[in-house]
Amino acid sequence: MHAILFCGIQATGKSSFYKQQFFKTHMHLSLDVLKTRHREGKFLETCLKTQMPFVIDNTNVSIAERKVYIDLARLHGYKISGYYFQSKISDALLRNSTRTGKEYIPETGIKGAFNRLELPTHNEGFDELFYVKLTEDGFITTPWDTE
Repeated sequence: MHAILFCGIQATGKSSFYKQQFFKTHMHLSLDVLKTRHREGKFLETCLKTQMPFVIDNTNVSIAERKVYIDLARLHGYKISGYYFQSKISDALLRNSTRTGKEYIPETGIKGAFNRLELPTHNEGFDELFYVKLTEDGFITTPWDTE
């Protein structure tokens, strides 16, 4: 059983990374798709009851936001992985500027998430952490370096 939490501001490639890496193996739980915490909770509950691997594809910028998922996953015996997406505000704003419709995030939303961002640590309960960088050639994933 495997729970994955993505962490990073909007427009850093989290959903694209999910599609490339976990689409065939993990349930996708995203507020962008599910729209409400109630729906997200129901899907998460089903994953936990059925021992389905899942990815939480939200910004999860604060320790408090991540704690809810980590505590539930730990309670149900899941291995917990965290993926932090490089969060350079200038890059995120540039990528966001190419979005249209509901995918476009107001600049204040991205800046607000960036200001609330707390880097993840193993002390939160992660079994493993990774750093993800989006480049012109795709994603580069490396183990988390705490130094």
